[in-house]
Amino acid sequence: MSFKTGVVLGGLVALCAAGGCGTGFAGKESGGSVPAGTVVDYIHSVLEADRTFYTVHVVERMQRRGVIESSEKWREVSALPLPAQFVQESSSLAELTGGQVRYRLISLNPINKQSGPRSEFERKALEAVMAKPEQPYKGYLTEGGSRYFQAVYADLAVSPVCVSCHNADPRSPKHDYKLRDVLGAVLISIPAPE
Repeated sequence: MSFKTGVVLGGLVALCAAGGCGTGFAGKESGGSVPAGTVVDYIHSVLEADRTFYTVHVVERMQRRGVIESSEKWREVSALPLPAQFVQESSSLAELTGGQVRYRLISLNPINKQSGPRSEFERKALEAVMAKPEQPYKGYLTEGGSRYFQAVYADLAVSPVCVSCHNADPRSPKHDYKLRDVLGAVLISIPAPE
């Protein structure tokens, strides 16, 4: 994660932790309230930009030049984290700030079975973004007595590295991905107290 992204995400995490991501948050500069859907759109734009940059300008470039490979076992071997692990690691770091913003990758065809849908909302959201990738799926949910706003955005194969990795992995239920295909989705969840 870049310093700039860390600052933006840190600010959004702090804002949400303070209860500012409910149905919207007030801001003197904006003259009103920013809806929760807009907040998650902002978070998604930062996540998508950072992950795309990492995939294209770090992983793809280093592998193409034969400098270093990416690997699921990057901690044990001298390798870069896979782009999916980049998202997982940044989400874990965001949680350490004490904020309540959560995000993770999900898929109807997951390589890692833990990335499958965990609820009916997630299953419906994945089906919706597979059908219309340009349109995120959003809604309010109550879980464990707390209310959340969740949004699911299509996660596209932005690089040949994405395509080759997903197609080559023996655990992948699908082996015919092409560039710009929907691999799955990014799920973002923020607190939404009533």
